[in-house]
Amino acid sequence: MKKIIQIGMAGLGTVGGGTYAVLKRNSDELYARTGSRLEVKTVACRNVERARELVDASVEVTTDVMALAADPQIDIVVEVMGGIEPAKSLVLAAIAAGKHVVTANKALLAIHGNEIFTAAAQKGVVVAYEAAVAGGIPIIKTLREGLAANRIEWVVGIINGTSNFILTTMREKGLSFEQALSQAQQLGYAEADPTFDIEGVDAAHKITLLSALAFHTPVNFKAAYIEGISKLDAEDIGYAEEFGYRIKLLGITKRKQKGIELRVHPALVPKRRLVANVEGVMNAVVVKGDAVGTTLYHGRGAGAEPTASAVVADLVDIVRLMNGERADPAVSTIAPEADDSFWLPMSETVSSYYMRIGVVDKPGVLADVARIFADNDISIETMVQKETAPGEDSTEIVILTHSAVEGNVQQAVKAIEALQTVHGSVVVLRKEELC
Repeated sequence: MKKIIQIGMAGLGTVGGGTYAVLKRNSDELYARTGSRLEVKTVACRNVERARELVDASVEVTTDVMALAADPQIDIVVEVMGGIEPAKSLVLAAIAAGKHVVTANKALLAIHGNEIFTAAAQKGVVVAYEAAVAGGIPIIKTLREGLAANRIEWVVGIINGTSNFILTTMREKGLSFEQALSQAQQLGYAEADPTFDIEGVDAAHKITLLSALAFHTPVNFKAAYIEGISKLDAEDIGYAEEFGYRIKLLGITKRKQKGIELRVHPALVPKRRLVANVEGVMNAVVVKGDAVGTTLYHGRGAGAEPTASAVVADLVDIVRLMNGERADPAVSTIAPEADDSFWLPMSETVSSYYMRIGVVDKPGVLADVARIFADNDISIETMVQKETAPGEDSTEIVILTHSAVEGNVQQAVKAIEALQTVHGSVVVLRKEELC
């Protein structure tokens, strides 16, 4: 058993600072759990002066991140600086040097995970990434260990707190998307450039990793269908409420007979589901296994110490492994024989749908829409025509469908938009019953 584990940390921002604080504050607790002292030997970051104010005098501070991989005294490299480079180079160099790695970098793993995990397996080291998905929620450990007996059927999550805050604010305060985004930025929940959050890219990075873990496939970010919330209208959030639904940005991956669904988009979720009531910046992940059924994991998806909780948990796992107390935690299982046909294209996925259609208020319009639905094998669950405002000759039809194939729905939408009695684009949102 190694009594002192030396850690090299790349990045001392929000997550890095939180990780250092948790390691220092809970040093005795971590020693009791592992039998080793976890000590940060070196921190590599851009702002050396600020770092020296945050860490103890015994900690070396440098701007050279590659020095962490080169230092033979460092046992584990913690990468919490984000971005692709120099993070990728550091991680691969650390692996080549025989060091275990802990990372919170979902973008790096979603895009380059196969290369990184393969290198780690060949070198016999661990790349742990609990903090890369859903912050302080231990969803990676849950899939890898707690649900190991199950054949996972699907994983669905609210895994971007910024988008969830915006949608909550739009619903509760009746604000437009632009107004809610501005409020999120003022409160520090959204970046000055919020593109990755509001357009679903961040959530897609995360659900890509969960999909690979749940279904034992390579990481395949390019297979993900991605649709954000920037085009959502407060009117549709109101209609969804009337029908008993809440709109959430969901990361979704499902095992189907034809292949694996991997998608991110806004979806209507029944208000009776617990996940529909996850509000603000909170995250939640729902997993359905064949033995356990449906389970829900809820908590903070971001922030200094919630994310640090996941980073340090990974460190504890690795230290226990180094001390011979448990088996390798099997960070990733790769199926090299899988090709692109393993993942379903979005056009072949199946959902039920919400549609809002602006129409001229005249006889025959509903019949035309119903005919197009029938021609495309789409069954209508509910259809409501809103009352025409005084002095107006147009109205809106709101429709909920039963399950239908995405490709058929898109064909139907094109045909409906081509009708002379229809004006503007049809609003289309998917529904997820999560049962």
